[in-house]
Amino acid sequence: MANRIVLNTISYHGHGAIENIVPELTARGYKKVFVASDADLIRFGVTKKVTDLLDAAGIEYCIYSDIKPNPTIENVQNGVAAFKAACADSIVAIGGGSAMDTSKAIGIIINNPEFADVRSLEGVAPTKKHAVFTIAVPTTAGTAAEVTINYVITDVEKKRKFVCVDTNDIPEIAVVDPDMMSTMPKGLTAATGMDALTHAIEGYITKGHNAISDMFHLEAIKLIAKNLRAAVQNDPEGREGMALGQYIAGMGFSNVGLGIVHSMAHGLSALYDTPHGVACAILLPVGLEYNKCVSGERYRAIGKAMEVPYIDTMNDADAADATIAAVKKLSADVGIPANLHGILKEEDIAFLTESAYADACCPGNPRDTNLEEIAALYRSQL
Repeated sequence: MANRIVLNTISYHGHGAIENIVPELTARGYKKVFVASDADLIRFGVTKKVTDLLDAAGIEYCIYSDIKPNPTIENVQNGVAAFKAACADSIVAIGGGSAMDTSKAIGIIINNPEFADVRSLEGVAPTKKHAVFTIAVPTTAGTAAEVTINYVITDVEKKRKFVCVDTNDIPEIAVVDPDMMSTMPKGLTAATGMDALTHAIEGYITKGHNAISDMFHLEAIKLIAKNLRAAVQNDPEGREGMALGQYIAGMGFSNVGLGIVHSMAHGLSALYDTPHGVACAILLPVGLEYNKCVSGERYRAIGKAMEVPYIDTMNDADAADATIAAVKKLSADVGIPANLHGILKEEDIAFLTESAYADACCPGNPRDTNLEEIAALYRSQL
C-alpha cells in the first residue's frame, strides 16, 4: 500500500523567519491580506510584529480577530463575511491552533462556497479547490496547524467539536519563528507543548503509522522531551527546540492520524472549554495504559527518545511502564494536573463517550474500542 505524505510547499524555521512573509506575498502579487489573529495577540503586540512588516512594505491588510480559543462555526462564518467585505486575496494566520483552524475553514469556504454551512466540512470533505493562499505563523509550540491537513471547529449548538480533514486546507507557507512564541505564558507553553507530545506519541502508535511518520514522530518526541521544561521557563533554546519539535510532530500525525486521547480530549474542550493541551496531557497516560496490550512493544522507542535511563536493559512490560512514568513526570514537571478532578462531571460521561467514539480520531487508535471502554476511561479520571 502506498503512503501519502502532504506537507507545506515552503516552510521557514528559526529566529527572524517572519522576515520572509513580505517577499512571499509580493512575489505572488497579492495586494490585500486578511490577517487572522486573536484579540489577546493583538493586545499584547504579537500580531504587530507581522503587521509592522506589512506596513513597511506598503501592503494593505485588514485584521480579523473574532476568534475564540475553541473556534466556533460562527467565528468561521463571520470570518468568511469579513474576508469578502475586505476584498482580500490572501490570508496570513497569526496565532495558535484557533487562529489557524479558523483561517483554514475561511479559506476553504471562500474557494468552495458550497460548504458555507461549515458543518458539511466534517470528516473528509470532497472540496474541489485549494483554500485561499495562506501563510501560517504559529505563536504557540503545540498544534502544528501550520503543517497539517486537519482543523477542528466547535459546534456550540450541539456541544461538540468536529474534525475536518482536507488536503486542500494546508497552508502553502509555514513561518515557524520562535520569537513569535516568546511571550507565551508558562501555562500555555506547558499545555501546547504537551499537545505536541501527544501528537507525536499517538502518531507513532496509530494504526496508520509508517516508516516516514515514525522518523518524524521519534525525532519530535526527542526534541519535545529535551526542550519543553526549558521552554516553560522561556529559555530561548528551549523555545527554538519546541518550535521545531511541534512542527515535526505535525509533519507526521497529519499524514497518519491520531487516536483515542485526542478523540476524548475534543469533547472536554467543547463541553467545558478545557484547554485542548491540558485535556490531552491528562489523558495521554490513560490512553497509553489502555493501548499497552496491543502496542506496548513500541513504547521502548518512545522511552529511548525521552532518554529514560536503562530502558534497553528492561523487558517490554517494564519498558512500557517506564515510558508511561516518564510521560507523567514531564507533564507534572510543567504544571499539568494529574487528573480531571474539578473538570469532568459524572452526568456528562455518556454524552462525552458518544462524542469521543464518533470523533474522526477514534478509528486511528491502535486498539479497537467501544462505548463501554471509553466511558470507563473517563470514569477513571473522576
